[in-house]
Amino acid sequence: MARKLNKQDALDYHAKGRPGKIEVIPTKDTKTQWDLSLAYSPGVAEPCKEIHRDVENVYKYTAKGNLVGVISNGTAVLGLGDIGPEAGKPVMEGKAVLFKIFADIDVFDIELNTKDPDSFVAAVKALEPTFGGINLEDIKSPECFEIEDRLRKELKIPVMHDDQHGTAIISAAALLNALDLVKKKIDKIKIVVNGAGAAAMACVRLYAALGAKPENFILFDKDGVLNKSRTDLTERHMQFATTSKVSTLTEAMKGADVFLGLSVGNVVTPEMVKSMAKNPIVFAMANPDPEIAYDTAIASRPDIIMATGRSDYPNQVNNVLGFPYIFRGALDVRATQINEAMKLAAVRALAELAKSPVPDIVNLAYNERNIVFGPKYIIPKPLDPRLLSTVAPAVAKAAMESGVAHNAITDWEAYKQELNNRLGLDNQLFRVIGTKARRDPRKVVFAEADNVKILKAAQVVNDENIAFPILLGNEARIRQIMLENSIEIDDVVIIDPKSDEMQAKRHQFGDLFFEKRKRKGFNLYEARKIMRERNYFGCMMVETGEADALISGLTRKYPDTIRPALQVIGMEDGVKRVAGMYIINTKRGPLFLADTTVNFNPTAEELADITLMVAKEVRHFNITPRIAMLSYSNFGSSQTPEAQLVAKAREIVKQRDPRLVVDGEIQAAMAFNKEILKDNYPFTELMNEEVNTLIFPNLTAGNVAYNLLQEVAGFDAIGPVLLGMKKPVHILQLGSTVRQIVNMVNIAVVDAQEKCRKVAECKEEKARADKKKKK
Repeated sequence: MARKLNKQDALDYHAKGRPGKIEVIPTKDTKTQWDLSLAYSPGVAEPCKEIHRDVENVYKYTAKGNLVGVISNGTAVLGLGDIGPEAGKPVMEGKAVLFKIFADIDVFDIELNTKDPDSFVAAVKALEPTFGGINLEDIKSPECFEIEDRLRKELKIPVMHDDQHGTAIISAAALLNALDLVKKKIDKIKIVVNGAGAAAMACVRLYAALGAKPENFILFDKDGVLNKSRTDLTERHMQFATTSKVSTLTEAMKGADVFLGLSVGNVVTPEMVKSMAKNPIVFAMANPDPEIAYDTAIASRPDIIMATGRSDYPNQVNNVLGFPYIFRGALDVRATQINEAMKLAAVRALAELAKSPVPDIVNLAYNERNIVFGPKYIIPKPLDPRLLSTVAPAVAKAAMESGVAHNAITDWEAYKQELNNRLGLDNQLFRVIGTKARRDPRKVVFAEADNVKILKAAQVVNDENIAFPILLGNEARIRQIMLENSIEIDDVVIIDPKSDEMQAKRHQFGDLFFEKRKRKGFNLYEARKIMRERNYFGCMMVETGEADALISGLTRKYPDTIRPALQVIGMEDGVKRVAGMYIINTKRGPLFLADTTVNFNPTAEELADITLMVAKEVRHFNITPRIAMLSYSNFGSSQTPEAQLVAKAREIVKQRDPRLVVDGEIQAAMAFNKEILKDNYPFTELMNEEVNTLIFPNLTAGNVAYNLLQEVAGFDAIGPVLLGMKKPVHILQLGSTVRQIVNMVNIAVVDAQEKCRKVAECKEEKARADKKKKK
């Protein structure tokens, strides 16, 4: 019997959220005829009638509240100038991507074929029913000022010209922190500004709102100093015009505390920087070439604090630090505008965030050991996952306090949690690992290159500059598979260990292998013969330095893959056994799970070894391990041998590494439940820690857990990561997808980078010791 459609069913289906609540997934499954009747006819009529009754219900029953229009006419695109709306479209589409990945805001990009402000404003006003907010982009000065001013007054949704205010907000946060470091007051400093366009004027106006004195500015445009004697200045520029007799940039820079560049490259000389006041602050933000090169400026003044618009130097003034989070906060309280109070709130939130301890994931993303507040870190990094839950609430709160918000948020902690869920922190680690791998790609051997998944993954890692693939197998067969599947890998190396051409190499590798195994069951003939097998040949390539890492196991049983690695490469010094670890993506962030693949029923001593190996690997990602050692018991609640084994293993771990955050035995759910821990086990080390590493008591528990998390819960996984090997060998699970293989290659490359760094450090240490001995 068919279900009867009623009004409430239809309204519930179309509801997107309610005041003070964020609906993280604004769409619903449509799999049946019943779903279709709710999504469209006849069910869709009900929300239509509700919106007609009260237009404010559009935010309740549609996606308007999470939709921003990025709108441009292409008259000031990047540094390219007036190139037209079509040529500016790629920038608008790129902006849309940034809105989505940094703040989960949906975007339509719209390119208008008009340079007339009246036509532009009329077009955007006509679109107001569609959008929850408008981001104006790449519109030339002075039209951009008029367009934004009029739209802010005439629309009831937030409007912001990011080219102006984004740069102003980010640089203002940097300025506050730079002044804090050099102990100067904003109302006392002398500021020289080269450039008087949209961004520059927004900057000086915002700096003035923070306390800078208009009379302490000296601005330059293409015609020279903005002096009150000039007759061609607008009212906006006249506010910051000077009465000084200074006529050149060289004169203006003498004794200046701050230089702000929003003009063209290479107009500032080292001599100009040397003439500035003590502890000068230089923001040279022309792109791609700043007003003065970073290295040149640093060399000219050791006491300088320098920022640019470039990502390859410290202190990048990047608008992505602002616009996604400003709009997120504005949308979530249904603000009618983005006002001065909201901008200042964003400035202060960014400035404060830079002073707080930097998360491990950010250190990893930028290949740093410990980023700390100081001259080379005065604003947050764009990949800092805290930005959304820091800036958006500050903006939302300012909107409420300044009276421009229609919705009120009452539970700020819940709001921050919902923001983090939007961000998808579960993907952050994988993105960061990929970024780190691409910085220093390595040679990776694929032992099963006659498999189409392997070849597709090899193409991806080659194209994305993650690794240089070396393919093992029959070349004719591999070429045929590549041809049939349109796989192209430039200048790929293909080696067939069985071929006649490889006989000399097989003998070379076999002789080396014989030396390793001659008293462990191998004679010389067998040692040379076994090099025909790709896993042995590939491992020997890694062992001899002809490759940096090996990937295998897609089509073979785990023991068949791990055995060659142990026999050829062996374990790290001091390691008694290897272990397998998975990295699982969750909404809490990455979870590291071990042992999931190797050790069946470890003893307490072995479980302690596994725990310490996992902790070491987690640290390789610049993440501090916080470990729960799991059981069915909580801190002695069961006296069974299995539970006591885990407790004993934890004791051993603490003896070997007292500073490591680790506790157990503990139930899996308990490890994540702070309230129950507080009420029942307030003594635990995990009380105030976010657990990121789980140690299982045996292979069955670990293997079952990661499979359930992956298949039933739908979490993505990297693994198994083989721990304890002297050199990087990583074994794929049967049936791995191309994406999972690529993820494993990322891990292998990062692993190789780390091992190479350690070897280099050991060599340097040995050289120092030898030098000291000679003395």
